[in-house]
Amino acid sequence: QVQLVESGGGSVEAGGSLRLSCLASGRTDRRYAMAWFRQSPGKEREFVAAIGWSGASTRIGDAAKGRFSVSRDTGKNTICLHMSSVKPEDTAMYYCAEALHVSPSEDFVDYNRWGAGVQAAVSS
Repeated sequence: QVQLVESGGGSVEAGGSLRLSCLASGRTDRRYAMAWFRQSPGKEREFVAAIGWSGASTRIGDAAKGRFSVSRDTGKNTICLHMSSVKPEDTAMYYCAEALHVSPSEDFVDYNRWGAGVQAAVSS
């Protein structure tokens, strides 16, 4: 059974940087795309970034373009979300997810495994 565990959340001032990590434990032969979504109280879940199994292809959500990037270390079964120039509106619970296929997707229905989430708070 694969488990996704996020880490790296915390508080940061606007304009700063934050890096979130997600470790996929369990079977290591899984070859699926992974992604980050976020959700704030009272708001719908929002796509942030996704990366294909090989790490060669990525997709970045509109709110994160130009500021966030996503990377993958297949040897360590880890993906990272690199957040820079953060804004107060980036405050949310960030969730790591594993897809049902190898290509990155922006649609949460394409993901069947989810982590418990990690909180990121940006102060102005």
